[in-house]
Amino acid sequence: MPEDAFVVLTKGSRYRIQSIETRDKPMVSHGIFRGYATIGPDDAICLELDESHKDLAGKVRLIPCHMVISIDVVEQVEEKKEKGKEPKAMYG
Repeated sequence: MPEDAFVVLTKGSRYRIQSIETRDKPMVSHGIFRGYATIGPDDAICLELDESHKDLAGKVRLIPCHMVISIDVVEQVEEKKEKGKEPKAMYG
């Protein structure tokens, strides 16, 4: 990775996220990043949980951003750039 590159969370990538559960123990979440959500005034990371979560596999966990301790990149998917809509010429 080039020095001037920065890491962004990309949809479809696999991450291991540690977040605050209790004062003494973090919650560990493994899964696929699906995007962001808003919970009141706070932003949250949406993570589709993998099979390591047993009953919760396939469910989406919302982790408030201010509760995140660390994010480990397990498998990074290339970010897809969406084409911007080109303005149409107007005559008149």
